[in-house]
Amino acid sequence: MPAAAPEKRKAQIRRHATSLFQHRGFAATSMRDLAAALGVEAASLYSHIGSKQELLHEICFRLADEFFAAFDAAECTAVSPAEAVRNFIHGHVRVITRDPAASQVFLAEWRHLEEPALTAFTAQRLAYETRVRALLRRGADAAALHLPANDERFAALWLLSGLNWLPTWYRPDGKLTPTEVAERLTQNFLTGLGADGKFLIE
Repeated sequence: MPAAAPEKRKAQIRRHATSLFQHRGFAATSMRDLAAALGVEAASLYSHIGSKQELLHEICFRLADEFFAAFDAAECTAVSPAEAVRNFIHGHVRVITRDPAASQVFLAEWRHLEEPALTAFTAQRLAYETRVRALLRRGADAAALHLPANDERFAALWLLSGLNWLPTWYRPDGKLTPTEVAERLTQNFLTGLGADGKFLIE
């Protein structure tokens, strides 16, 4: 179909841009670099995209939408606070492992977004962290989790730090499937915050 070619080319541009942003960083990647990776003239890219900023915006906000959608599903399907935490971890891992390259760009390069996108994205990050904190607080209130020093913010940052480190070491062809990775992370987290107060790390 005639309309398919431009979409196919734009998808190709997104894929190469994601790889370059991942390995070189957004700031160190130029439109000329992207054109060279695609084997085309830099000027020809502008018939498909407006700028590399447009590409970064698309990556960051697409992934943000996917993380929030996974969070919504995790809470809707849970029958207990502990299951909600487990569902959240599995959903977060699924989003990251579906496209590790884009996830790494999302997590490391968002600071290069220009205004007003930067402010909007920062607000989304805060909203996501706030939801994680509320999730853990509900678990603590139901005696399903024990929060050290009653501090759900610290626990949320600990959990998110562990989850968001995944793109740096996860490999699709590795020994563990995304589900296995998610379950190991879940078990470690829930054991570390067990309701009996016994921690993996003292």
